[in-house]
Amino acid sequence: MKYVKKIKEKYKITKKKSLLVYFILRFLVILCMILQIIRGDLNNAFLCLLSLILFTVPSLIEDKLNIGIPTLLESIVYVFIFSAEILGEINNFYGNIPYWDTMLHTINGFLAAGVGFSLVDLLNKNSKNINLSPLYVAIVAFCFSMTIGVLWEFYEYGMDRYFKLDMQKDRIVDVISTVELDPDKSNKAIVVDNIKETHIITDDGTVIINGGYLDVGIIDTMKDLIVNFIGAVSFSTIGYLYILNRDKYKFAVNFIPYKK
Repeated sequence: MKYVKKIKEKYKITKKKSLLVYFILRFLVILCMILQIIRGDLNNAFLCLLSLILFTVPSLIEDKLNIGIPTLLESIVYVFIFSAEILGEINNFYGNIPYWDTMLHTINGFLAAGVGFSLVDLLNKNSKNINLSPLYVAIVAFCFSMTIGVLWEFYEYGMDRYFKLDMQKDRIVDVISTVELDPDKSNKAIVVDNIKETHIITDDGTVIINGGYLDVGIIDTMKDLIVNFIGAVSFSTIGYLYILNRDKYKFAVNFIPYKK
């Protein structure tokens, strides 16, 4: 009740539209969690609970760190969490909707660059002894975003490696090139083209992969990093222009956290 009261007070003070988004999505997540519990799917119910916890992070950051989060950015964060966990994982939008994962990783790269940019820009504006160039701030924002992207891929790899998940989505390819098939061990890549079928023989029998060979997540990982790169470059460019002319490019403030 104390938390709900705090949210209501925040709405009265700020009139943030993001709170409307928060309540709508929170209601949908709770509804989804009840549904998953009824179905007996505790893994999905846990994802719903995790989403509810993540929804509280923006408010905690604002309250504990005295940092303001722009309304548009906060709304996008809520929608991003809902899209990744509820739509992506539970409703399998990752598998059913082309480029869903690509879109989210691009947005992540953009938003993470905005957070990295704000950290350095706040230091730049509030310190008399520091005067960093716009290019330097943009580069730091880019590097921050790419670091977040790489750490996320580490997480996906760890979950796949140790918990036997498939967060780094596998895909079927019909051509591979590998030095492992070089009989002379001369580091020459052998190309195997037009693969129609792969047989995997185990102690329990044979698994047949129709249509080609199974790429175990490398393409997905590199694609995620590439689109993260695109998102990071996009915001870093916007941030660079914003520092040069804060009035002309003031729309950038919609994505940059600020000190209250």
